[in-house]
Amino acid sequence: MNSEKVAGILGAIIASAILVIAIAYGPIGQIGKPAEVQKTEQPAPPVAAAPPVRGPVVREVPQ
Repeated sequence: MNSEKVAGILGAIIASAILVIAIAYGPIGQIGKPAEVQKTEQPAPPVAAAPPVRGPVVREVPQ
């Protein structure tokens, strides 16, 4: 057996082990995941904020 053949066999074994571990820890795609439920609640209308407090108005400027 040459080293390229041994490396190919070891690579295939490692790749298959990684694939088995990946499937064991997390199913591929939507399998096993709960379906998303859409909420039917209406969003609350925004509350109108009070206008900001304004300072005094200067009508005449002394010269």
